[in-house]
Amino acid sequence: MPLPTSPVIRRVRLGAELRQLRRREALTLEQVCDRLGWASTSKLSRIELGQSRPDLADVLDLLDVYQVPLPLRDQLIVIARDAATSRGWWKTLGEMGERQRTYAELEAGAARIVEYQPAVVPGLLQTPAYARLRLAPAVALDPQHDVDTEVRARAVRQEVLRRADPPRYTALLAEAACDPEEIPVEVWREQARHLVALTALPHVTLRLLPRGAAALGGLHPLTPYSCYAFPDPADPRTVMLETLTTDVRLTTAADVDRYERITEALLNAALPAEETVTVLARSVGD
Repeated sequence: MPLPTSPVIRRVRLGAELRQLRRREALTLEQVCDRLGWASTSKLSRIELGQSRPDLADVLDLLDVYQVPLPLRDQLIVIARDAATSRGWWKTLGEMGERQRTYAELEAGAARIVEYQPAVVPGLLQTPAYARLRLAPAVALDPQHDVDTEVRARAVRQEVLRRADPPRYTALLAEAACDPEEIPVEVWREQARHLVALTALPHVTLRLLPRGAAALGGLHPLTPYSCYAFPDPADPRTVMLETLTTDVRLTTAADVDRYERITEALLNAALPAEETVTVLARSVGD
């Protein structure tokens, strides 16, 4: 069953709503925790920052302290239940590391996803052989890294593109991401054929960004990123920046707007979808 909402994003939204209510009542973190008998402010701080899975009883106590009236109270209770989705849901994702689980939660609740990749094919589009090739070097940095588990996790995440109500998905691929010179021929041919096949899905669009394309003064972002929008327009639009060891989640309007403007410039400079498919098909022949 697909998620109607993204738990990680509902946690962010719930935290922002509760922080706004506390400030409206002119209460400090310490004052609220004193009223509730909570040992420290760290618990409330993590809830407000969307960093913890909230307990519904705690949220109800906070709503009482802030004297939240109906129907806002009922609305926030629904959001809190979404945010507190149990770890049992994670079992449907299979065995998965924390980083992939975060992406899976975002993807499961998204209405629209736009990804930019300057060097590799995005995880949602990777074949198992290509994924294994790209994930294997991570073992050198972390001997505990389980490549087989991560490959299976990617396959589970990819099911979001074939569910009954999939998100609209666009991948912006820099030319280097589709350069087969560093990839075994058969691995790339399989990967390229897979990309071409995915473009037959009406909700999937691939756009190739040639080297030297006139976007952002000829400069392209060096860091991969993904943009997410959700069915509920009140849920915060989100950008995830991918780095070597961790990922950065941006939800403030100013940050997200900037990345959406960058994305628009890149899309304007990219090859049309039909031409992108032609180039990918040609690379299979080569």
